[in-house]
Order: sequence, then C-alpha cells, then structure tokens
Amino acid sequence: MTTPAPKDTAAPADAPFDPLDFPKDLLDAQLREATLYAELHALQAKLPWSREPHEGWPDDQAWRRSGRPATEGWSEGEAAAYDKLWVDLRNATAAVQGHAWWERCEKEGIKGGALVAARMALKHVDGAVPASLQQEDVEAAA
Repeated sequence: MTTPAPKDTAAPADAPFDPLDFPKDLLDAQLREATLYAELHALQAKLPWSREPHEGWPDDQAWRRSGRPATEGWSEGEAAAYDKLWVDLRNATAAVQGHAWWERCEKEGIKGGALVAARMALKHVDGAVPASLQQEDVEAAA
C-alpha cells in the first residue's frame, strides 16, 4: 500500500492574491517578536525603576504619585539580560517589517490602509502570538 500524496494547499494560479495568507516564515518571525516583547516586558516589571543607583525622591504631591524609593540600580546580569533582549527584539522587529511578503503585497496592489490592515492582522493570527500572552496582557502593556 502506498502513502497518498499530500494535498496541494497552494491557491490556484487564477485565485486572487490574499494579503492575509501569510507565509510560515513571517508567522514564525512575528511569533518570535511577540515572545521577545513579552519577555522584555516581564523583565522590566521585575527590575528596579532606575538602571543606575539613585537616592529616589519623596512623594509629596497627593494628586500625582511621582515619588520613587532609593535603589541600588540593576546588577550587571540584569543590565546584560535587558540589553540582549532589546537587541534581539530590534532584530526580530526588523525581520518582520522587512520581510519580502510586504514587498509582494505592494506589487500585488495592496497599499495604504489595506497594507496597514494586513500588517495589523499579522499580530493577531493564530500561531503569531505566544500562547502565554493573553489579550489582557497586551491591553495592560498598552
């Protein structure tokens, strides 16, 4: 008995171009970007408010809470982890924003608001957002 050939999932040649039919490598790049963003946000929540040692200042205005406690700043390990996440996030963002898919969209006539809508839709496609990152997390970070 032979194994059946896999079904061809490619769109027919005469099918209209779908800017939301994102290629797998773009979905993977978007997932990496979202994961790195979540990791950076989680790290920032744990770090002291100042990278450098600071004496802080009192919160003497009741209507606007602006005081900060004294801090010893970040350790070398914390600073290195933060800097590495930032570099990785910038590189992942560049991979998504500079992906060849967007050039193809423009060649197919997807421009202006339609291109912006496609870029925004990428952020919500299944497989492009880490499972651990829920919508509440995104709203809280905004």
